[in-house]
Amino acid sequence: MDWEFDADVFQWRGPAPFFFVSTPPEVDDFLHVHLGDLTYGWGVIPARVGIGASEVKTSLIPRRGVYLVPLKVALRRPENIDDGDRVHIRLHVGP
Repeated sequence: MDWEFDADVFQWRGPAPFFFVSTPPEVDDFLHVHLGDLTYGWGVIPARVGIGASEVKTSLIPRRGVYLVPLKVALRRPENIDDGDRVHIRLHVGP
């Protein structure tokens, strides 16, 4: 399944900073309904994520009823993405 959406980047400051966007409600709804077909354990869902000309493989992380899309350095650096930016996400899950 493929989606495109705009989302705000936020940062979680742990031992190292991690950057994420949240999936919108229509994506969350689909993921929750099809979780058994998509997850490889602990509710984590493998995905491909693209921003601009960059694309990476990652895993969506469940958190408080929504899914978080981790924004790896391989996406952030070439696309000049930082905390608080609004980005256009291309998201693919499933075979």
